[in-house]
Amino acid sequence: MSLVAYLRKSARNNAWANDRLLRACAELDDEAFRATRTSFFPSLHETLNHNLSVDQFYLDALEQGGRGLAVFDTFRPLDAAALLIVQGEADRRLIVFCDALSEAELARQVETDRGDDGKVPERIDDLLAHLFQHQIHHRGQAHAMLAGTKVAPPQLDEYFLVFDAGRRASDLRGLGIEGPEAIG
Repeated sequence: MSLVAYLRKSARNNAWANDRLLRACAELDDEAFRATRTSFFPSLHETLNHNLSVDQFYLDALEQGGRGLAVFDTFRPLDAAALLIVQGEADRRLIVFCDALSEAELARQVETDRGDDGKVPERIDDLLAHLFQHQIHHRGQAHAMLAGTKVAPPQLDEYFLVFDAGRRASDLRGLGIEGPEAIG
């Protein structure tokens, strides 16, 4: 599999995992969603809003939107129902971005606004790897926090194996995204 195909599959897996986790969180009342819990960020609300804001920051850099750190200045934390929608929009943007990539573009550099440290050029493949790793890291924390609620944490560790295809087919159709079989 080429690296571009892997990144396209990763973008779809990212969207699927975010949707599954946020659908589970949307079953909580707002008090439980915002409740203090043990993790790096002290609540599901803060953890999942952090994930979204960082996604928006890196999407801006990848798309060369020019907003930089201003993305964080205008970000307003959302409740679980709104996060499900807005995170889904960000995930679809990431899929579109990855689907448009060629192998040659992976080494292209885009500027990331690092505030006092200036504008730092980063390779697209490195930014995407970082973004997926960031999502996985914080989804794991949110998954553990969700385990302390009345809502069972959903399965998130399926990575588009043939064995799991039947388990995810309706989810992918519901998201309106092609499964990884179409990528090759």
